[in-house]
Amino acid sequence: MANRTIAVATALTGISTRSATAAAAIRLRAVAKRYGAIDVFRDISFEVGEREIVAIVGPSGCGKTTLLRCIDGLLMIDAGEIVIDEQRVSSPIAGVAMVFQHFGLFPWKTVYANVAYGLRMAGVSKDEIARRVPAFINLVGLGGFEAAYPYQMSGGMQQRCGLARALAVEPSVLLMDEPFAAVDAQTREILQFELLRIWESRPTTMVFVTHSIEEAVLMGDRVLVLRGRPSHIDEVIKIDLPRPRNRETLRSPRFADLRERVWATLMSEAREAEFKLER
Repeated sequence: MANRTIAVATALTGISTRSATAAAAIRLRAVAKRYGAIDVFRDISFEVGEREIVAIVGPSGCGKTTLLRCIDGLLMIDAGEIVIDEQRVSSPIAGVAMVFQHFGLFPWKTVYANVAYGLRMAGVSKDEIARRVPAFINLVGLGGFEAAYPYQMSGGMQQRCGLARALAVEPSVLLMDEPFAAVDAQTREILQFELLRIWESRPTTMVFVTHSIEEAVLMGDRVLVLRGRPSHIDEVIKIDLPRPRNRETLRSPRFADLRERVWATLMSEAREAEFKLER
């Protein structure tokens, strides 16, 4: 938890106070990452358009989270380049915020103080913080819990707080690393539709890493499927489901077709990974 908290603090030091409607684009060109003699991924190239949601899926251990941390500038790449808003990424940069899988909240801070943290780090005035923080707390449905501490809240409430903290800095790019994996299935579904509601009101360029095929299809405009060792982009699947998306989307024949297409791409390698012994 301490390492994650440090990572959150690091990621939020490069926050911009720009409007979320500012132009944003992400470009990766022939990106590679290795740990020692192990190549995690190689020759990763893709673009994310302004206000587009790109979901990334792949077998466990294929480097999804590592890739996201490279995009955020928390990890250095070994080859290629990553560019956000025409700025080459070599460390956390302005206009990018990240939501972590395990909340990453400061346990000694209240909801209000956690949400305000990034703004304070960016040097935003007290008056602007006082205006902005309550608005984003209310946006994620935590109005009335401003004085609560993380230990007093459910997992779903903690993740809402983490989302509010990321949104409060009004990023042009939002990176999400399995943001709902640590909550129960019912809460996960609620949070998925909450995030879609928030995105509809404040469209932001987003890269969304998940193990859930259903979640990837529900959230994304495109799904990038990583496979292989080292991993690479095996397929890019366009998700042509209309927005706004809701529970009716989950029952549509097209949703089922797209889910099966993503699953078929992953299935053989997922089964191999399930029965593979670590060395």
